[in-house]
Amino acid sequence: MKAGFAQHPPFSELTFEEARAVAEAVRLQWRQGGPLMASTEERRIGTGPREVRVRIHRPDRGQTAGLAPALVYLHGGGWTLFSLDTHDRVMREYAHRAGVTVVGVDYALSPEAKFPKALEQTIGVVEWLYSRGAELGIDRARLAAGGDSAGGNLAVATALRLRDGGKSAMLRALLLSYAVVDSECSSAAVERYGGDAFMLTGEEMRDFWANYLASADQARDPYACPARADLHGLPPIFLGITECDVLAEQNLAFADALRAAGVETRAVVYPGTTHSFLEAVSIARVAERALQEGSAWLRSKLS
Repeated sequence: MKAGFAQHPPFSELTFEEARAVAEAVRLQWRQGGPLMASTEERRIGTGPREVRVRIHRPDRGQTAGLAPALVYLHGGGWTLFSLDTHDRVMREYAHRAGVTVVGVDYALSPEAKFPKALEQTIGVVEWLYSRGAELGIDRARLAAGGDSAGGNLAVATALRLRDGGKSAMLRALLLSYAVVDSECSSAAVERYGGDAFMLTGEEMRDFWANYLASADQARDPYACPARADLHGLPPIFLGITECDVLAEQNLAFADALRAAGVETRAVVYPGTTHSFLEAVSIARVAERALQEGSAWLRSKLS
């Protein structure tokens, strides 16, 4: 990854659209291969300003009949980069391994779209699937949300908003990988795992938060920063944690806070891993293990 990005100008010299194009090119190899789907389609769902493009992956469910469980998936990228394409293989892996329909959300990116635009779009998708999912062969009683990095943030924030709106029943589970849950990374975390040698730096996280939020005051909003939320009443959560990651410290603290709030939580630390490691499933056994464990957990919650 480092070698790939070294062939292009630094992001500081590029527009956001140029930086996104570079990121797509460098990550191209990681989305190729993987499971074949029974069908894949794209359409727009949601209501009004919350309508958004989604990509729907349906795995081969064998002889299973009836409506399928579904995972609403939010890709990572600091709310600024990446897309349904960069994370296409990750979504197909979950669809195949968990036996669920995966609905990937092409939410609006920052800084063009500030908080809470992407969150509102995600909530719109979940609400649409709960009311009309049968049109797509989806069982509204077996919906989950999940994502990696900034996508994990959006998944948790969606569950919080639904809970606070009296709609907790819409989500049965949350599947999170190296999620961004706190706007602050400690100096110890940055010193240990947030330098230039790692996939995600402390400086990048500061830039991503600056892109996402319209003002510094929004960092206190629990829907932007779930580490500051009342976590009671959330659905069961699987939290995949990368050991060598500037976000590892906040993920471990978040797992403790979830348990203290009475939330059924399974937190797994994957030794030696770095941020975004799930995308390396074609070469890394630990990514294979993490995808399989997360999928088995999800299958059990939506069975």
